[in-house]
Amino acid sequence: MALIPDGRPFPPPHADERTTLESWLEFQRATLVQKVSGLDDRQVRLASVSPSTLTLLGLVQHLTEVERTWYQRVFAGRTVPPVYGPENPDGYRLDPARGMAEALATWRAETERGRELTAGAPLETAGALSERVAGIVGSDTVSLRWVLVHLIEEYARHNGHADLLRESIDGVTGV
Repeated sequence: MALIPDGRPFPPPHADERTTLESWLEFQRATLVQKVSGLDDRQVRLASVSPSTLTLLGLVQHLTEVERTWYQRVFAGRTVPPVYGPENPDGYRLDPARGMAEALATWRAETERGRELTAGAPLETAGALSERVAGIVGSDTVSLRWVLVHLIEEYARHNGHADLLRESIDGVTGV
């Protein structure tokens, strides 16, 4: 995979479906890391627009939980607790003792676990949804293909949030 000037891996323009999906997900993950890089602890905890409490640190924690949910719970069918505890199931709540370095290390561990769980699995492989999510989706299962597309969408949406948060913190735009 080629690297663009800012160091992110750029998806190949001609590849099979699996490579295309995984490459775009890696690109979105790398974009998140760039958006949170170079800031101090106070900055990653700043919310940009009242009444929103959304922060860059909260976004990294949330996407850690997203990775765990879709790879471990849905795809692998594991029963695992929320990454940041039952009182913080979406990951957004901040802990004064946990900074960005720890959050990124935890996020990296979850992304690696997802890669391991899906390595070699056909895109048609189905994972089971919770009853609540199945009611929304209209099916008890989703394919790995669906999970990958959903994660690309989830990261892209939250990277848009990260763009606005980062710009409000130090004026940095783009990556």
